[in-house]
Amino acid sequence: MPDPAKRDPSAPRYLEITIRDSEGKTWSTIIANAKDFSTGSVGYYASEKAANPASGERYQCGLSFTLIGSKPAK
Repeated sequence: MPDPAKRDPSAPRYLEITIRDSEGKTWSTIIANAKDFSTGSVGYYASEKAANPASGERYQCGLSFTLIGSKPAK
């Protein structure tokens, strides 16, 4: 895997993300862990299921936060 073009030395090990609807009801709180992506970029990634609190229907949630400028040059 190539080394990233840059890293953020003050970035935490994980992010806690709360998903709320337009009425403020919490659907899920997920943890996005720090990740070195196969492209060489760095950032955070999470994949979880969230349920609609009103209906109980479940949704798949995938989140990717990539540090802008971290992808190595070709």
